[in-house]
Amino acid sequence: MGMDTRRTTRALATEAVHAGRDDLAGLGLHAPPIDLSTTYPSYDSRAEAARIDAFATTGAEPDGPPVYGRLGNPTVARFETALARLEGTESAVAFASGMAALSAVLLVRGSMGLRHVVAVRPLYGCSDHLLTAGLLGSEVTWTDPAGVADALRPDTGLVLVESPANPTLAEVDLRAVAHACGSVPLLVDNTFATPVLQRPAEHGARLVLHSATKYLGGHGDVLAGVVACDEEFAGQLRQVRFATGGVLHPLAGYLLLRGLSTLPVRVRAASAGAAELAARLAADPRVSRVHYPSIGGAMVSFEVNGDPHEVIAGVRLITPAVSLGSVDSLIQHPASISHRIVDADDRRGAGVSDRLLRLSVGLEDVEDLWADLDAALGERTGTPDRAEALAQG
Repeated sequence: MGMDTRRTTRALATEAVHAGRDDLAGLGLHAPPIDLSTTYPSYDSRAEAARIDAFATTGAEPDGPPVYGRLGNPTVARFETALARLEGTESAVAFASGMAALSAVLLVRGSMGLRHVVAVRPLYGCSDHLLTAGLLGSEVTWTDPAGVADALRPDTGLVLVESPANPTLAEVDLRAVAHACGSVPLLVDNTFATPVLQRPAEHGARLVLHSATKYLGGHGDVLAGVVACDEEFAGQLRQVRFATGGVLHPLAGYLLLRGLSTLPVRVRAASAGAAELAARLAADPRVSRVHYPSIGGAMVSFEVNGDPHEVIAGVRLITPAVSLGSVDSLIQHPASISHRIVDADDRRGAGVSDRLLRLSVGLEDVEDLWADLDAALGERTGTPDRAEALAQG
């Protein structure tokens, strides 16, 4: 038999299809099994005690079946394995939502007495609220990326950025921020970019957060969050997940694993449509400003000269709804919904104007999407100023 010349490292598109499923053929399976068990039998209670002690020490996943569904789930573990491979981290830990995932990170650091967080606006509105309200006992210092190093304190447990940011699509130089953090862990919310466009761990981030509800699931039918990180931090997150109960349902884990298989194709196709729509909006006299990230992506934000509420009311093909990352296009008014919970002055100071609309571009034909936007924007007046209109996020 000749030498095996297959590559030892696999491309992202290949990992998206095969990671978390590599053992299936050997098991005589093609689709991943869904394990709905909430508890697992064991006739050796001494061995169970030893496994529970081991989990309590490090949070490492126990060998063999879980003891109880809150400790872990084999179907969810497949998704975690796959997402870690895509993000280039040792591990990943999944939660019931993106906010549950962020909460777990704050609880891990807070339990060590490191309750201070340095954060850069804008963030997703509920992330902003969780920090500002101090709901988990944290204290936040808001700064711009250049001010991160000066904002650090002895009790700083976390630096948090979102890039591209929700909803302005502002981008942060992740490598520069990671350097400024020193030994403090940098958490990057990578929900908008996905590992298809950006892998923050390669730029120095210790923690990569996703609202997996969005692009990872991709079809608007699963609610989940996940943190990709090193195994040491993952163990701490599993312990918090076990103690607080923010677990992901196995069916959601299955849907997320299935969603990952088409993630590169979906993101690239939707991004092509978004780039085209961003260019058309930038040339349109009814639009005063367009935000579209330099790394691309399927999100477009734009500020209208007219009433943004009329645009929301006027779409027919695009769905007026919160969330993003689905196969169909969604539009919403951040100042009214996703970022309503943020103080109005803080919101506007972060660039979230009252005329800003956020568009999540799906997989529809771009001409159909443009026809819908064109009608929703209403009567054309004035002349466009292309240079002023297109502002790279």
